[in-house]
Formats: sequence, C-alpha cells, structure tokens
Amino acid sequence: MGDTNKIGTRLAMLRNERKLSPAELASRSGLSESELAAIESGRHSPSIAPLVKLSRALGVRLGTILDDAEVTGPVVVKGGRADEVMRVTDSDSQKLGTLTFFSLARGKTGRSMEPFIVDIRPGAKEATLSTHEGEEFIYVLDGEIELRYGSDTIRISAGDSVYYDSIVPHRVSSSAPAKVLAVVYAPF
Repeated sequence: MGDTNKIGTRLAMLRNERKLSPAELASRSGLSESELAAIESGRHSPSIAPLVKLSRALGVRLGTILDDAEVTGPVVVKGGRADEVMRVTDSDSQKLGTLTFFSLARGKTGRSMEPFIVDIRPGAKEATLSTHEGEEFIYVLDGEIELRYGSDTIRISAGDSVYYDSIVPHRVSSSAPAKVLAVVYAPF
C-alpha cells in the first residue's frame, strides 16, 4: 500500500535528519533492527504501538510520522471524507485481521491527540497485545468490538465507548466488520 511506504519513507527521513543509524533508532525505540527495516521499506505496516515508540525515540509527535502537511488553523473533515493514513494487516497469519485508520486531524500542527475513524475487519483472537504510553478513547459507531485489556475481555457495541490507559497491554478486534471513532493520546 502506498501509505505504508509513505510512513516508512517519512520515518527514514526523520531518522536521517537526526543523524541516527537504524541500529540507534531501533535501540532507542525498543524495536529490532529487522522490524525497523521492514517498516521503513514498506514491507511491514506497523500498528499504533510501534509508531508511538518510534515517535518518542525520534522526539516528534505521532502525527509527524503519519502525515506531512501542516495546518495551523482548524482542520475540518466534511461528510466522512477522512484520508486513509494507515492500514494494519497481519499478512503472515491474518491473526489480527485488518485495521484501516482514517485521520480526522491530518496536517494539524502541534496536536496532542490523534483522532481516527477505524474500520475493523475480522481476524483470529490470538494476535499480540499492544502497549504504549498514553491513553485511548474508542466510541463504537457500527458493529461490536472486543477489547482485550490486560487479562480482561470487554465487549463494546454500537453507541458504547471505552476510555483506557494504553500502557496496559491491549488489543481491539471484531468477529464481524465494525467501525469506531478512536482518539489516541500519546504524551510527547
């Protein structure tokens, strides 16, 4: 996908601007060099957790990695025409299913939150849990999702919401297509 390569290209550019080798960035972020190489080349589409770790290691906000346009005033998205910024699919085993992120603040400079509409396509329940600094808010627009939060499993239906600390290992999945509004706060 083109946006995966765009994220990888942007990540490599930010790493090079800071004169960091792949080994240094991998070490600072806690990722392996091979995982970083796969992300930068576009062979791997990362979830939010590794992107948050990379943004912190680079000293930039998450949105700096996800987009490159800068808007100082309000950002308006009309009629659900949000731009797709990332698609996460576990291509090896389809464990995770597919999460497609549509940015609702693409280009807004200095933002502290990342609001997304996320389309969730079913996958198996054994996918790895994610953990990163910050908080997340999810409002289910359509369907039903399952939030694995630590050792708990919470079912959330259309019209329901959940707010949680994202440092606790977590994963969102669904047994049928679902759509959510997700707001991620990752402290800078």
